[in-house]
Amino acid sequence: MKSETIMWYDAPAQIWDEALPVGNGSLGGMVYGTVDQEQIQFNEDSIWSGGPRNRNNPDTLDHLPLLRKLLFDGKLKEAHQLAEAACSGTPRSQRHYLTAGELMLEFTHPAGMLRDYRRELDLDRAVAVTTYAYGEVNFRREVFCSFPHQVMVIRLEADQPGALNFRARFERKKGRHMDTSYRYGTDTVVMTNPCGGIDTGSYTAAVKAIPTGGKVRVIGEHLMVEQADRVTLILAVTTAFRQTNPEQRCYDLLNQAAQQSYAALRDQHVEDYQQLFRRVRFELAEPNGGEHELWPVSQRLENVKQGADDAGLYTLYFHFGRYLLIACSRPGALPANLQGIWNDSMTPPWDSKYTININTQMNYWPAESCNLPECHEPLFDLIERMRENGRVTAQSMYGCRGFVAHHNTDIWADTAPQDIYPPATMWVMGGAWLTLHLWEHYKFNPDERNLKRAYETLKDSALFFIDFLVESPEGYLVTSPSVSPENRYRLPNGEAGTLCYGPAMDTQIVTELLEACIEASERLNADEDLREQWTAVKNRLPAMKLGRHGQLQEWLADYDEMDPGHRHISHLFGLHPGSTISPGLTPELAEGARITLNRRLENGGGHTGWSRAWIINFWARLLDGEQAYAHTKELLRKSTLPNLFDNHPPFQIDGNFGAIAGIVEMLLQSHLGYVHLLPAVPGIWTSGSVTGLRARGGFVIDLNWAERKLQHAAIRSEYGVTFRMFTENRVKVTGSDGKQVQVNQNGPYVEFPTRKGEVYTIVQA
Repeated sequence: MKSETIMWYDAPAQIWDEALPVGNGSLGGMVYGTVDQEQIQFNEDSIWSGGPRNRNNPDTLDHLPLLRKLLFDGKLKEAHQLAEAACSGTPRSQRHYLTAGELMLEFTHPAGMLRDYRRELDLDRAVAVTTYAYGEVNFRREVFCSFPHQVMVIRLEADQPGALNFRARFERKKGRHMDTSYRYGTDTVVMTNPCGGIDTGSYTAAVKAIPTGGKVRVIGEHLMVEQADRVTLILAVTTAFRQTNPEQRCYDLLNQAAQQSYAALRDQHVEDYQQLFRRVRFELAEPNGGEHELWPVSQRLENVKQGADDAGLYTLYFHFGRYLLIACSRPGALPANLQGIWNDSMTPPWDSKYTININTQMNYWPAESCNLPECHEPLFDLIERMRENGRVTAQSMYGCRGFVAHHNTDIWADTAPQDIYPPATMWVMGGAWLTLHLWEHYKFNPDERNLKRAYETLKDSALFFIDFLVESPEGYLVTSPSVSPENRYRLPNGEAGTLCYGPAMDTQIVTELLEACIEASERLNADEDLREQWTAVKNRLPAMKLGRHGQLQEWLADYDEMDPGHRHISHLFGLHPGSTISPGLTPELAEGARITLNRRLENGGGHTGWSRAWIINFWARLLDGEQAYAHTKELLRKSTLPNLFDNHPPFQIDGNFGAIAGIVEMLLQSHLGYVHLLPAVPGIWTSGSVTGLRARGGFVIDLNWAERKLQHAAIRSEYGVTFRMFTENRVKVTGSDGKQVQVNQNGPYVEFPTRKGEVYTIVQA
């Protein structure tokens, strides 16, 4: 699995966007691989700008009836003015994510010239490696973040005795944001900072040096290593968000890790990581015999920008996305924010929070299908904390039961509105969309424990909408006030607006939410009275409509968009990640979605990385592999940084995760109650194989294809439920015992019962 999992470069990183990321879920680093002064910028997921607050606007409830009346009466200007005052958070902004600092390593090299430079990120081992020769000495550095030991490990080696001479110190934005720096013993330097709105010293970073040969000492804030053969640096970062005494916890982590040899630390890290990463493999046939692998990633990206095809780059990008999810979202950590965990700024773009009108959700689209359900857990933990705050927001701002969240949240699970930004602020669907991730987790892992967990949260969200929905002048039950994130519309009289009632996305989310509640209550044989109420409400929601261009309407009325190429394509939620629009079951709506996509693209849509990633998923769900591939290529050409990070611009990690989810959708779909193998494979991916993908129903699937046709599929049943698949050909199914399995083939659908733990082989008959 080596060639498709090595990202290598022939020069050091000159800027942050070229550095290579490492992480263990909560602790992350960006490794530059520079020679004379190495820089490792590091983050810890709980270092944010302040503490929890009650930001719920106390005046919303009193002004809600008037605001709704203004919208129903078409008085947009008055509605906007009132909403900005009465419906924004107080204060307007949530907390924001902060960089932790930089570890600077300044080397004194022997006489001679630099040669044989190479840096790489080994995705199969989760280790960043830098090698070079200086004079007659060969140097090697390895950097990784260990989940078992909760530290970053930096290994420095030279092949000549006593050739390692360097000093290490902490920086945080050139010292302007460092509170205290001091020594601990003779081999450790420490940095403390206030964070999280708690006492000074609530954040501690410490680095310890363990040399072989030579000596180590501390002078001032510098950790000095002289004439060593090999050195292991261990970096720990802790905060008061999780620890009552972060400083002592830091020392404990350092001392515990220091009891292990470097080889033991590395081996335990690799073993832990590979249990996740090696679940999935993906390979594409290389027409040129793989010669692209002889070039650094930066050159391969440039070649693609010039029009070349590089099958291996797509598989490398896919594996990099899985690597990133493991590196920034492990159990016990906070969920991946706008930048995962990697951020070098005190004022990052969009505060590097959790933007929950698409971006946070997109981060987790590949968690289940790419066989990383454990990586989904940090999001579920945040949702549960949001439920508690969201009940307060629902009651105090809207007089509703249940829980609600708007379009952003932060480390404290804040559920009040964020910003005073009319296209986004007044939107009550963020929490509802997030709860559907619990439902998806159950669909992929259909046991009663997951069903019960999902149901309680879904029910709490649905309860809010039972109270919040209001009858519109047209007689529908609608959300009001709301927006279609983050677009603007134009009225026939030329007036522009954002606030509205009953936009398509809201209705689609509420529909999926209520359908999930209904199905869950049936499976649990619970809440029959609520089930009837949910059904009645669902039947009064507006139906999706086609506009005068044949497009799917974004708003309840057929308004023109102010920006027809807008990056958000919110009203296609029902196509993806939802399931209410599909070519087979709703062909007219699917065609409306296709026209919508084309209109967006004709007007410059897809110009941000995450938006392009969502477009890949849309085309795959429309079963158009050529368009899905074209936009995957465009993502690499226009929205990918040299280190393969997604570029909004600037860097934003959701595009990485959305794109690899889209690649899975090209290979495997299971959202419509059946499995569809190779639904949207592009012609250029003539042959290939993938192992370890997961489908709803609890199936792990391996498959290979040639000439775009399925050659072989192996289905492992994890829960023993009936397997149902779509196929245009007759198939032969064989069980683990080698005996043929009797299948029921009805038109294009084949189904057969499975037994838990059994593997079933499918070939064309």
